Amino acid sequence: MTLLRIDASILGPRSASSELADIALAEFTASRPDEPVVTRHLGEAPLPADAWALAVGAAFVPEADRTPRQANALALAGTVAAELRDADAVVLAFPLYNFGVSQHVKTWIDVAIAGAEQGARLLEDTPVVLVTTRGGSYGPGTPREGWDHSTDFLRRVLADVWGADLTVVEREFTLVGVNPALDAFTQEAGRMKDEAREAAARAGKALGAR
Repeated sequence: MTLLRIDASILGPRSASSELADIALAEFTASRPDEPVVTRHLGEAPLPADAWALAVGAAFVPEADRTPRQANALALAGTVAAELRDADAVVLAFPLYNFGVSQHVKTWIDVAIAGAEQGARLLEDTPVVLVTTRGGSYGPGTPREGWDHSTDFLRRVLADVWGADLTVVEREFTLVGVNPALDAFTQEAGRMKDEAREAAARAGKALGAR
C-alpha cells in the first residue's frame, strides 16, 4: 500500500495545514510502518508555471516533432498523473490562499489532467484526506461567508472528477495569535485547533485501517 502526500503551504515549519497532515500521517504509519510514502511539496518545489500549457500543446504534436521543453513537460505531466493513479491512499495539505487554491495547487491539478487520458478518474475509490486551513472564519453568518472558493472546488475535482473517497479536515482562524485584529477569537480558535487535530488523527487511523 503506497500513500501519496502532497503539501502546498508556503509557510514551511509554521504551516498549520502541514501540521495536520503530519498528524494524519503519523497515525497511518503507526499502524502501517512499512508502507512506502511518496511526497511532493508544491510550496517548496512548485511545478513549472508553463508545464501545463507545454504539455497540452505537446499532445497535438507528433512525438518526433516535439521540442525538448514540450517533451519534458509531457513527461512531468505523466509522472504527476501516475502518482495519483498509483496511490492506494492520499493525504493533501492545501491551505486557502487569497480566497482560493494557490497557484501551485491549480498548476498541479492542470498538469495531472494533461498527463492522463481524457476523463480519467485518477483517484477512483481511493481514500483521500484533504486537509485545508483558513486564516479567518468563513462559516455561515460570518463576514466572509461564501468567500472560500477553494474547498468546494477541491471537492469537485477530487471526488466528482477524479472519483476519490474523500474526507475533509478543516481548521479556521489560523491567524489568531498572528493578526491582533483577531485576538477576540482566541478561545474559539483554540477549540477549532483541537478539533482539527482530533479529526486529522481519526482520518489517519482510518487510512491505516483500510
